[in-house]
Amino acid sequence: MATAPRIRLLPETTANRIAAGEVVERPAAAVKELVENALDAGATRIAVTLEEGGIGRILVEDDGGGMGPDDLDLAVERHATSKLPEEAALFRIATLGFRGEALPSIGAVARLTLTSRNGSGEAHAITVEGGRKSPVAPAAGPPGTRVEVRDLFYATPARRAFLKSPRTESEAAVTAVERLAMAWPRVGFRVTVDGRVALNLAPSDRAGRIAALLGADFAAAAVVVEAARDGITLTGLAGLPTHHRATGEAQHLVVNNRPVRDPQLKTALRVAYRDLVPARRFPAAALFLEVPPEAVDVNVHPMKTELRFRDSDGVRGLMIAALRRALAVGAQGAAPDGLASDGWSVEPVAVPSYSPVTPPPPVAPGPGFAEAPVPVFPGWRPPAGPVARRPGTGARPPSLPLAFAPAPAPEPLPDFPEDGPLGRPLAQILDTYVLAEAPDGSLVLVDQHAAHERLVHEALRAQLVEGGVRAQPLLLPAVVELPARDVARLLDKASELARLGLEIEGFGPGAILVRALPALLGNPEPAPLLRDIAAELAEMDEAMALETRLDAAVARLACHGSIRAGRRLKGAEMAALLRQMEATPRAATCSHGRPTVLRLGKAELEKLFGRR
Repeated sequence: MATAPRIRLLPETTANRIAAGEVVERPAAAVKELVENALDAGATRIAVTLEEGGIGRILVEDDGGGMGPDDLDLAVERHATSKLPEEAALFRIATLGFRGEALPSIGAVARLTLTSRNGSGEAHAITVEGGRKSPVAPAAGPPGTRVEVRDLFYATPARRAFLKSPRTESEAAVTAVERLAMAWPRVGFRVTVDGRVALNLAPSDRAGRIAALLGADFAAAAVVVEAARDGITLTGLAGLPTHHRATGEAQHLVVNNRPVRDPQLKTALRVAYRDLVPARRFPAAALFLEVPPEAVDVNVHPMKTELRFRDSDGVRGLMIAALRRALAVGAQGAAPDGLASDGWSVEPVAVPSYSPVTPPPPVAPGPGFAEAPVPVFPGWRPPAGPVARRPGTGARPPSLPLAFAPAPAPEPLPDFPEDGPLGRPLAQILDTYVLAEAPDGSLVLVDQHAAHERLVHEALRAQLVEGGVRAQPLLLPAVVELPARDVARLLDKASELARLGLEIEGFGPGAILVRALPALLGNPEPAPLLRDIAAELAEMDEAMALETRLDAAVARLACHGSIRAGRRLKGAEMAALLRQMEATPRAATCSHGRPTVLRLGKAELEKLFGRR
């Protein structure tokens, strides 16, 4: 007696829903696929509307070529596409989409309505609900395509249960549109989230789009990157090492007009900036790579964000060499005078070569934070009066063009007690490191910024445990302009930030009004502080405990409130720093895990000099 077969074909609806899980994992993925279809259709303006983070409703409207009734009926069928006219074209893909999976995948898990009209015909519409499609019917609509998605994942409740909050999902969708907007500057983009305009970009050139997405401060503090080899060209802007961010969100990598998050390219970017940016900090960049279509495979990842290059070593080497060459020029202050348009027709600057005995010209210090007093030392107190600051950037007025005065003679160091483990200070090296002699004769080197960062961190944490960080009101509240989503993140956590002594409120679209700063920080610039905290909030998981979120924010505050490398310390300040380190827990490392102190004892010195 024959047994029934154990293997059977899945129903088409079930198979489509399983396949949809690879293409449409969250609302942002659906938005990305629909916007890519609009770009492939030749749209010059694209409008995206999101409700409930895209879970309730996604609407994408474009003014592209549109479709007739026959094409509309095929567009919702799996593996139906107009972008691969022949089989060999799979190895020379020049469009964003090519698999023909986006629309049927969305229709398999949601309620999809597709309305389209080409230039010479009437508008028609088709609906797909849970994989079941209706006949094509006449409709009303302007030239172009209108795609409406409702109740995303209603047909797959398990997937819907794993989605995050509507705010998080909408932010991910806006980020997806921003990355496509960076790659397509000639196209206008508008994103509305629950009735609020979250992104509004007019058609522009590359320079204007970079400034709109990464900020004018990035465009002003960036170097032009240009390189070409074996048919591969690399253009764009790279931020100077001093212009780093808390996350990699400001790294835009575009290959053949396709925004990607390719591990090979991100590794090349990290290697190029190695030893130039602090650990766990990320450079900002907008880089555009043009590769012959037959030399790159985009059919690697379901989301098409990872690539495989025929000559991966050549691409990686070209990118690293071009970035290092550009950064070598930028380190001498040769930032571009103006940004060219899509051609990047900026003449390359010759980079001088240096011999081992000819050091490069000194680097001019860039704009930094205002020097803070040395807090949390014995006897130190915050300033008695409110801190005066002009609304806006809070920059200091320019100094008068006076001649440099002769350098003062080094201050004689008083005789401090030597009974502490870190000993007594001897000198300051490179205006960054404190050299001390321990009681046993060992040499001690202390990184003044890293050490002070830990001291401020622990002092802020102690105040937080006691009920809240003491705030210092500003005499004139500071206005800080930020992207709309960063403003939303900060205002959403305003009550938590108030416990940290940071009092903020909304100041119209795209701006924050800062009324008070933590007193222990002295007089930091509020704009970089708010940018870093917003980036920190973006990376935090929503389920993270409140204490963990607050401690991460405290660490960010401590970094901005610490004495900087390059600041000259007096003898009393160096001694106070050593004594406070001895009394502070976890003072051996800074808030980022870097060591704050190195010790060279007799054994280490003898080994260095070859005595053992």
